[in-house]
Amino acid sequence: MAFVSSDRGGSPELQGVQAVKLLIAGGFGVGKTTMVGSVSEIKPLRTEERLSEIGAGVDDLSGVEGKTTTTVALDFGRITINPEVVLYLFGTPGQDRFWFMWKELSVGTLGAVVLADTRRLEGCFSAIDFFESRGIPFIVGVNCFDGSDVYTPDEVRSALDIGPHVPIQLCDVRNRESAKRVLIGLLEHLMATATAE
Repeated sequence: MAFVSSDRGGSPELQGVQAVKLLIAGGFGVGKTTMVGSVSEIKPLRTEERLSEIGAGVDDLSGVEGKTTTTVALDFGRITINPEVVLYLFGTPGQDRFWFMWKELSVGTLGAVVLADTRRLEGCFSAIDFFESRGIPFIVGVNCFDGSDVYTPDEVRSALDIGPHVPIQLCDVRNRESAKRVLIGLLEHLMATATAE
């Protein structure tokens, strides 16, 4: 199957179905693979490899000491909204050395979720810069890890130094309903952005 141009000028169509490409991005160990897996209606495609001693000097495992694998290319999942609209989710790799994939993955995307971990908030700065510099609409999903301090969206906004036009949602990406609410928030943001243009 191939994407073909849409008569509506928005997303491409796949045999009459509106295909919406979204990215799930953020720093290393923030929950991108988990989010794609928790909401996908199909078995997600994962390109995970085991962390090795070779990467020990490169990978900062602070806050995610139990992590044993990492995404080296992408994660992929799908959600059918209705018979006419399908979301295709692409999870990006989080480590700097795999960021060359981001440019390719961002081609044709309508928007992104930038996942943030308040224990390691600096891990999402590069993702925010990436989408801002390319004019790709995004929202921030604050993945609330067990045992981490809870901050309000306004506190996170201030720490990230982003404007009020970027929605921020607290979530637990292990929970399907919570992760779905983040995607709904992104879709609502994309519709509001399109209406404002």
